Amino acid sequence: MQNVPSAAAQVIVSIIPIVGIVMGCGVIFFYLLWNHKQRMLMIDKGSYKRIEFDGDSFSIFSGLMLLCIGLTLVIFFLIKEGFSYSLLSGLLPFSLGISLIVYFILRLKLLKDK
Repeated sequence: MQNVPSAAAQVIVSIIPIVGIVMGCGVIFFYLLWNHKQRMLMIDKGSYKRIEFDGDSFSIFSGLMLLCIGLTLVIFFLIKEGFSYSLLSGLLPFSLGISLIVYFILRLKLLKDK
């Protein structure tokens, strides 16, 4: 006797991810809609303050985080498998982290020269 799932079980298992994705999209849509309405009301009442984005802090923070994560993955995959394609999963965040830190340093030098 083989354990073959019934057709109803297969349909239910295939519908669950679809329903989850649709519900997630609905939640995101209503969040964006209500956030937009809230901002419009705040602008009408004059109580809205625009939040300034600090690109320098973001670039150094995310650069250091990606550098550390990438370095850890590179060391792990070098020890586990040696030089192979799995090493790319550590080299990508490592190189992104280095590029963000270089951007931060170059931006500091450009701002200092002005």
